[in-house]
Amino acid sequence: MDDTTLEALRYPIGHFEYPSMVSKETLAQWIQVLEELPSTLEHLVGPLTDAQLDTPYRPDGWTVRQVVHHMADSHHHSYTRFKWALTENGPVIKAYDEKSWSNLIDAKTAPIDLSLNYIKALHAKLVFLLRGLTAQEMDRFYIHPENNLKISIKENIGRYAWHSRHHYAHIKGLIERNGW
Repeated sequence: MDDTTLEALRYPIGHFEYPSMVSKETLAQWIQVLEELPSTLEHLVGPLTDAQLDTPYRPDGWTVRQVVHHMADSHHHSYTRFKWALTENGPVIKAYDEKSWSNLIDAKTAPIDLSLNYIKALHAKLVFLLRGLTAQEMDRFYIHPENNLKISIKENIGRYAWHSRHHYAHIKGLIERNGW
């Protein structure tokens, strides 16, 4: 497989790009993506068999099962980052090794319903929180230690809307390529 094809499989919707200006409409669209993820993801992966769930979405990539569990883990971290940014002054957050987490037994073998149910509850709380924030709160931020980036709540909403669509596209692409 050539590098261009592999890159398209890795980033089917492209890389995240944070716009210089974020309108209220854009922010509302991003929050809508977060609100809809639990049902759209469940609808996409619910009919899959265990064999299909244990299929990598690309060569040397995670299985569908690992992607679903990764989404729950990652969005859990994001929720905590939102809370830290809202309650602390520019905190340096704790990063985690997502590749190592995806190789733990729960990510490799647990029923996806555990993460689907968790994502449903987590996103309900997250969307409720985000829709209640003021413009000033949207500008609060945390520092990511891997590159010392200052990430505002607004930007993190965009990142996780992208993250939701990114992994959804991984799974949808696999389903379409395999005719499932």
